[in-house]
Amino acid sequence: MDSTLPQAASAIDPKIAARAGKGDHLAFSQLYDQSSTVLFSLAVRILGSREEAAEVLQDLFVDVWRKAVRYDVGRGTPIAWLLTLTRSRAIDRLRTSPPRVRRQNVSTDDAENGTPAGQFESPADQALRTVISTTLADLPQAQRHAIELSYYEGLSPVEIATRLSQPLDAVTARIRLGMSKLRESLHTYWEQDKSA
Repeated sequence: MDSTLPQAASAIDPKIAARAGKGDHLAFSQLYDQSSTVLFSLAVRILGSREEAAEVLQDLFVDVWRKAVRYDVGRGTPIAWLLTLTRSRAIDRLRTSPPRVRRQNVSTDDAENGTPAGQFESPADQALRTVISTTLADLPQAQRHAIELSYYEGLSPVEIATRLSQPLDAVTARIRLGMSKLRESLHTYWEQDKSA
C-alpha cells in the first residue's frame, strides 16, 4: 500500500494550513498541491461540471489566501476542513444555479476522472479514491443511495425520505450504517498502511 496516503490526503500538516492562511506562499502552494485533486473531484461530483467545480475551487483558495476563511486546529484535520468548505460551497452553488445549468447525475467514473491534472493524479489520491469507491460499491444499494443524496446533493434526511418515499427512521439508519462502514474501512486501510 502507498505509505504517502495519510500525508497526502488525510494528514496535511496543520501548520501548513495555518501558515497558508497567514500569507505564506510556500505553505499555500503545498496546501493546494496536497488537496486540490481531491477537492476538485468532490466539486465535480456534486456540480456535474468541471467548469463550475474549477470556479468553486478557485473561490475557495482565494478566500484561504485572503484570510476570509481560516483553519482552526480544533475543528478537525486540514483535509476535513477543506472538504467541508468545498462541499458546502458546491452545494450552495448547486442550489442557487438555474435548474437548466444543473446536471442531474454524475457517474462515479466522471467524478473519479474529473481531476485537475487528470492522469497526473498522485498515487496517494488514487489509493484513497479506490478505497472509498470500493467501500461505497460494497454498500447495500439503499445505504449507498442515501449517502450519495446526503453528501453530493446536500439533502437532509427529511428531504431524502420525502424524495424516496421512505420512512425517516429508515433513511437515517441507512446513512448512519453506511457512514459507519466507510469510516471502518478507511480506519482499517490506514492502520494496515501504518504497519506496512
